[in-house]
Amino acid sequence: MPTPTTQNNKGGAGGRGGDNRSRGPRRPGGRPGRPERAKPEFAHKVVDVRRVTRVMAGGRRFSFSVVLVAGDKKGRVGVGIGKAGDTALAIDKAMNDAKKRMILVSRTEGHSIRHEVEAKFGSSQLILKPAKGKGLVAGSSVRTVLDLAGVKDISAKILSRSKNKLNNARAAIIALKKLRTV
Repeated sequence: MPTPTTQNNKGGAGGRGGDNRSRGPRRPGGRPGRPERAKPEFAHKVVDVRRVTRVMAGGRRFSFSVVLVAGDKKGRVGVGIGKAGDTALAIDKAMNDAKKRMILVSRTEGHSIRHEVEAKFGSSQLILKPAKGKGLVAGSSVRTVLDLAGVKDISAKILSRSKNKLNNARAAIIALKKLRTV
């Protein structure tokens, strides 16, 4: 005797359950019913995250210090610092700080810089040179600053032995500021 076919309690033969009613407007390539997320105004990249410890009477207290570079890749860029007990909060604070410290970079039609420029911040020292057809040749946090500023055909050299990512990024910002005044 053939056994009767049983349906699972989710219903339907599709295996996904329920009826086939739509759950909202379907977007191409997206999930139904979920509103489109607004594209952020600035792209950002976390350059450095440090866990900072302070010793109290009851023991050690930990917090996080975040260095973040934000830019629109169209000539605006900023470096910010955020400190908080949680990395997500520290990133939000650093993003707000970077927005406050935004500068406008003077670029050529080819998205390069007009002339060679040097800058120093703390013990960090660097040179930026226009390099037509070479792309972005830079290292460390200087590369991140130049990329998020939208600068393309440029060569950067960090002259100091400093590995401090914050100071290198701030030296890059100072160098880019000098382009506006000259």
